[in-house]
Amino acid sequence: MVLSTPNLTFTLYRPFGYRQMFTANPANVQHMLKNHFPNYRKGDVFRKTLRDFLGDGIFNADGDNWKFQRQVSSHEFNTKSLRNFVEIVVDSELSDRLIPVLKNAAANKIVLDLQDILQRFAFDNICKIAFGYDPAYLLPSLPHARFAVAFESAVTLISERFNSNIPFIWKIKKALNIGSEKQLKIVAKEVREFAKSIIKEKKQELHDKTSKECVDLLSRFLSSGHSDEDFVTDIVISFILAGRDTTSAALTWFFWLLHNNPEVENEILDEIKQTSEATVYEEVKDLVYTHASLCESMRLYPPVPVDTKSAVNRDVLPDGTVVAKGTRISYHPYAMGRVEKVWGPDWEEFRPQRWLEEAVEESDRKWSFVGKDNFTYPVFQAGPRICLGKDMAFLQMKRIVAGVLRRFRVVPALEKGSEPIYISDFTSKMKGGFPVRIEERDVDLLQN
Repeated sequence: MVLSTPNLTFTLYRPFGYRQMFTANPANVQHMLKNHFPNYRKGDVFRKTLRDFLGDGIFNADGDNWKFQRQVSSHEFNTKSLRNFVEIVVDSELSDRLIPVLKNAAANKIVLDLQDILQRFAFDNICKIAFGYDPAYLLPSLPHARFAVAFESAVTLISERFNSNIPFIWKIKKALNIGSEKQLKIVAKEVREFAKSIIKEKKQELHDKTSKECVDLLSRFLSSGHSDEDFVTDIVISFILAGRDTTSAALTWFFWLLHNNPEVENEILDEIKQTSEATVYEEVKDLVYTHASLCESMRLYPPVPVDTKSAVNRDVLPDGTVVAKGTRISYHPYAMGRVEKVWGPDWEEFRPQRWLEEAVEESDRKWSFVGKDNFTYPVFQAGPRICLGKDMAFLQMKRIVAGVLRRFRVVPALEKGSEPIYISDFTSKMKGGFPVRIEERDVDLLQN
């Protein structure tokens, strides 16, 4: 609907006087996320809806609380940490867990739910970097890990609450402690209790250590002087949510699009052939065409398809839309990736070349990457709240793509003519998962 309006902005009116604005206008997005940033916050409705799970963590925080968490967290995403993340955390999860799972599936002709596999991969990774804890969720047996299962249930239930058209229904269910709200209370408590047990262990570990070097996010927060378990638990849960769901969602849709565009897969394979696995960090940095392909995939299927703010005071957007005080307004990356005026008449096509130009002759590279501004392509947000983990996410995704495609073909195991059903919770997912067959390549690209 937002794409059918002249200014790419409209207001949705719901029962009981509830209304919400949506925009896919880049000028409005820049206005909200940068130029008038102080006026557009998470807001009370957002925070109260998600507080039972996210508490006051960074993704549910405003003001000084948000600033502090972002400042401490930013140290986790410097160049040294990124190199360490890719070369140690991601690479071990890839070689010791993901590749063996895929190899076993290929050998035994097992149909895997790739969406689940990628979520398990991302869950292990983010727990390692956030907690310094390995849940070992991606093993050949695909274990039923209590913490991971409780976390998934909590995310599903809090998403239902957040997406409810009539919010007072969940509030009544919560007051009566019945149905989905009763279940949410149980699984959220389980997640928080488990997280607190890890925090206690980490405190003891830091106390016993002679070296106080902080190697994970939890250690960094605890060493900053904030030892309140509830506050630190909020922070870690928020980061697990972001790290688990976003990269796995992006890669799920990427592998679907890749299968339907074999010419893109061949181009990526050619690029992988020209790289060496000897220097992992440098390898993924140099995968320019692969980077463009991931950007193009996220244009069509952004991991976070919509993000909502609340206006502190009355305002007027650049397109002339009046925003009343307290109005909830959402910018819509999913719709923004489909604006013909921005992306051209071929916007429906999966075409990585729209992000590339021919490299100069002196360079060994065939392509040079040309990005879009963050307000036209706000997949990682923009302005002061731009995603801290953007570079980390790209490094992780490119490493997975290179590691998987080097050895395997990923073939969707859907009925002929059918396509995945897109659903939107906090992140974009495939309804019912993404069944695939794994085929080993005839020639190992490592030898080419």
